[in-house]
Amino acid sequence: MTDHPSQTPLFTFGVIADIQYADIDDGYNYTRSHRRYYRNSLQLLSKAQRSWSESAVKPHFILQLGDIIDGFNKRDGASEKALDSVLRELSRCPVEVHHVWGNHEFYNFSRSQLLRSQLNSTPRTGSSLAGPPAPADFYAYHFSPFPGFTFVVLDAYDVSLLGREVSSEQYSNAMDRIKQYNSNEDLNCPPGVVGLETRFTMFNGGFSKDQLDWLDSVLSLADEKRERVTIVSHLPIHPNSTTPMCLAWNFDELLSIIHSHNSVVCYMAGHDHDGGYCKDEDTGVHHLTLEGVIETPPDSNAFGTVSVYKDRMVLKGNGRIRNRVFLFA
Repeated sequence: MTDHPSQTPLFTFGVIADIQYADIDDGYNYTRSHRRYYRNSLQLLSKAQRSWSESAVKPHFILQLGDIIDGFNKRDGASEKALDSVLRELSRCPVEVHHVWGNHEFYNFSRSQLLRSQLNSTPRTGSSLAGPPAPADFYAYHFSPFPGFTFVVLDAYDVSLLGREVSSEQYSNAMDRIKQYNSNEDLNCPPGVVGLETRFTMFNGGFSKDQLDWLDSVLSLADEKRERVTIVSHLPIHPNSTTPMCLAWNFDELLSIIHSHNSVVCYMAGHDHDGGYCKDEDTGVHHLTLEGVIETPPDSNAFGTVSVYKDRMVLKGNGRIRNRVFLFA
């Protein structure tokens, strides 16, 4: 790997996904194929923040890609306490954190609660890029940490059964969508098929037309200004970067938006705890799915630091996360 040791990066940032902290004993995922280290995930986060804090070149910001605490906290009435523990640990690294919302955020809190919480990064960051703010119906925003570079945070549960009132039109529309493919009584159980349709479960979601239209306008402006854009959300959108069961419902529509612009260089997501990566050969866009902290053994870790240069981003992985170089097309 070439990481240009003689060059100073334009800026750096940290990235971490699926911490899913809960003060409970270890358990397993729903298929009992992967061990989950609920309590130890906080210790791995602590090691990550110490690494970022003690680095010779400190990150300018952190991307937290969703599922910051586990849904078991809701069962135990510990949602606020667990969130406070994780945010306290993150605050030890004195840089801003951009929070993505995943399914476990909605297991613990309502959408209105999340909008009022510290997991709403929008008020603290504002938008240093001239362009349209996102409508209030979904949680999305964009920011520019350095001239020529833009990051866009997307709401992968804008269209979802999670976080929407049962009586709402959004909930009804999401139910109609999932029922086209999933006839199980338990909608968290994937459809009895193989392939891409397994994504139609209750723990996934998608992007509304309004959100896609907003993204299209943000990317159009970035195209004009020749910006390099990185999009982040909880759900992966490229079939070759994840297992099909973890894809966003309408991944193809978001891919189509990206294909129509030349400014996007990278898409980062979590959700699939095994991680994944592919480069879209049609567009040159890098699709990175970050390994999850929750299924990382205590003697390892799962976080990265990305150094950004004029022509590439260089990911230095820790533990389960591989080093990678993302050349800009």
